[in-house]
This record gives sequence, structure tokens and C-alpha cells, in this order.
Amino acid sequence: MMTDYDNLLNPKVVEMKPSGIRRFFDMAAQMQGVISLGVGEPDFKTPWAIRQTGIETLRKGRTCYTANAGLRELRQEIAKYLKNAVHTDYDPDHEILVSVGGSEAIDLSVRACVAPGDEVLVVEPSFVCYSPIISMMGGVPVPIETKVEDEFRLTAEQLRAAITPKTKMLILPFPNNPTGAIMRREDLEAIAEVIRETNIFVLSDEIYSELTYSGKHVSIVEIDGMRERTILINGFSKSFAMTGWRMGFAAAPEGIMKHILKLHQYCIMSAPTTSQYAAITALRDCMNDTVKMKNEYNIRRRLVVDGFNRLGLTCFEPQGAFYVFPCIRSTGLSSEEFCEKLINSMKVAVVPGNAFGDCGEGFIRVSYAYSVTHLKEALKRIGEFLKVLEQEKQK
Repeated sequence: MMTDYDNLLNPKVVEMKPSGIRRFFDMAAQMQGVISLGVGEPDFKTPWAIRQTGIETLRKGRTCYTANAGLRELRQEIAKYLKNAVHTDYDPDHEILVSVGGSEAIDLSVRACVAPGDEVLVVEPSFVCYSPIISMMGGVPVPIETKVEDEFRLTAEQLRAAITPKTKMLILPFPNNPTGAIMRREDLEAIAEVIRETNIFVLSDEIYSELTYSGKHVSIVEIDGMRERTILINGFSKSFAMTGWRMGFAAAPEGIMKHILKLHQYCIMSAPTTSQYAAITALRDCMNDTVKMKNEYNIRRRLVVDGFNRLGLTCFEPQGAFYVFPCIRSTGLSSEEFCEKLINSMKVAVVPGNAFGDCGEGFIRVSYAYSVTHLKEALKRIGEFLKVLEQEKQK
């Protein structure tokens, strides 16, 4: 007798759509000669000092569990980093948690705060994980669609219009994936003014904070009255090229953090020990490596933005992260049609904008975390693709 798996599974999981990012990554993996600009992963190797610490840790047999919240030495370094980076004090013993990547910290934070029926405001376009996690908790994701004419920033007017008596949380993902948008201090002050009138909590995903090209990153925790109502998420994957090490962290008031920690205890126990020792070295000794990587990304950013604009695909100039979000509406194709035709005809993989929310339709996400050689070749192929499309229109 065939087992009815649908009756065994949680309906919310069955209804959940697979990641739109992974679909095109998987297509690229099955084809020869593809230039994949789809995955947000640095092409730099993890700095040698970090790798060396990992090797030494294994050599010395430091492979036991750590404290649930993470090595105290690492939490102390994270507290120092936050004091320097966002001018905010956190108690390493009660307000900082080391997580398995920023993704686990996001998941735990949403699960700790969101109850069935709660509305969570999600700034879009944005990373793909927020809405599925909210839905799994019985919450209601409420998209706030940012616009290119606002440089994909959240405005106070948009926020105020979206708030209802059921609103529990605002997810604020800046610097933004996929648009590369940032929030300036004055933007955050306007948002904070609205939030302070409510009981809404903020989840601030700042994983790309070190990749800010216009001035210095500003966190909403720096704004008066916001530290006590914000969970700050960050990590090591993007800034230190440590994606596979799976190192993230959350910082939040003790009254929230002690409950996030409980979930972490039951689900994970502790983050990988080797990675935690490596992360200590990253914060102590490798910030200069982060600056070097950012400077290289900045060169690539200008190359790719200029390239798309010259091709006639209007491209907003990102000020953070390592993505561009060019508009492809002029081709007459949907985002998915554009991406499918591009990979099949020219072997260039990018991600459709609607993978990041409905308002991303008409755009594509292109990562420039790749070599200049690859980026130039990809732009050349995309230019050839656009010529073919134009010829087809004229037939």
C-alpha cells in the first residue's frame, strides 16, 4: 500500500515554494560552460589567518561542544566589534548568541517572537527566507514594496500605511539583497519615529554591513530608543568570505535573547567549534582583509552597473552588498522568461527578480562576487542575447 505522504507532512511545508535562487543555480550546475552570477557567495578564499586557526584548532583537538551561546571569547569579540561598528554596547553573557550562519539567527528570532495571526512587515524585494519562516509560525507576511524611484529604501510613509493592530515585527534587510540599497541615518531616524509610536519589534538583518560603498553603514540600533526593540543579525559569511564555515550571530536585549537561546539549545546545541575559533581570529586580525575585498567589489560594482546601462537595461546603482538589480522590462519578457532564455541560449545564469517578492518582477539579480574576467564575458554574452531578442522582435 502506497503511503500518503501529504497526510504525514505539515501542510505549510507542502505549500511552501522552493527557493527561486536555487532553481537557476541547479540549472547552471547541470550545464557545461555556464557563467553563474546567481549565488551570493564571495569568490575570495577565506583569509589565510582564519583558515590557519581552524587547522590549529583541529590539530589541538578542540572539537568538543561549546557553551550553547557560543565561546565566551568569541561573544566578547562580537561585543567589541558591535561597539566599534554600530556604537552600541551589548553584554556578551546575556545579549549575544553565536548561530549557525545568519540564517539560523533569523529563523530563531522569528520563531521566538511571532505567534499565529501576528503580522510581520517584510521589506521587499528581499532575501527569500523571511516569508516562509513567518508562515511556518502561523504568522502573516505583509510585503512593503520598495521602489526604484526611492532607491529601494523603505519610507516612513510606507511603513505607517502598512501598520495594523496585528503588526508584531518589521524585518529591515539593509544593505539589501537583491537591490544593493542602503538606509541612511536620516532614513532610519524617520523609520524609528514611526516605530516608537507602536509596540512593534524590529529584526535588522545586517549581514552585508561591511560591504557599504557610500559612507559607513548605519544600524537602526544606533537610533534613540531602538536598541531595546531590535534584534540585530549579522555574521561572517559575506564580510570574511566564510560562507561554508556557517558563522552568524544575533544581538538583542536579554529579555528577548534568553528565549532565542532556548530555541537554539533544543535545535542546534551550539555552533561549530572550529568555526567559532576561526571567527575570533577574523574579528581580531582580519578586518583589513574585509576592506581589501570591499575595494575589489567596488571596482566590479562600477563595471557591472556601467555595463548594464550601456546595454540599455537600466540599472540602479547599488550602495551596498554585491548585487545589481537591472530592469529588463524593455525586453518584453518576464523575469523568469528572461533568465530561462539567457541560460539556455548564452549559458549565463542570473536570478529572476520575482524570487525576492512580487515587486521584483521586471528585474533580475546579478551577483558581482565573481572575477572581472567572468563579469566582462557575462556582459558580452548578455549583449549578444539582447541583440538576438531585438532581431526576433523585428521578424
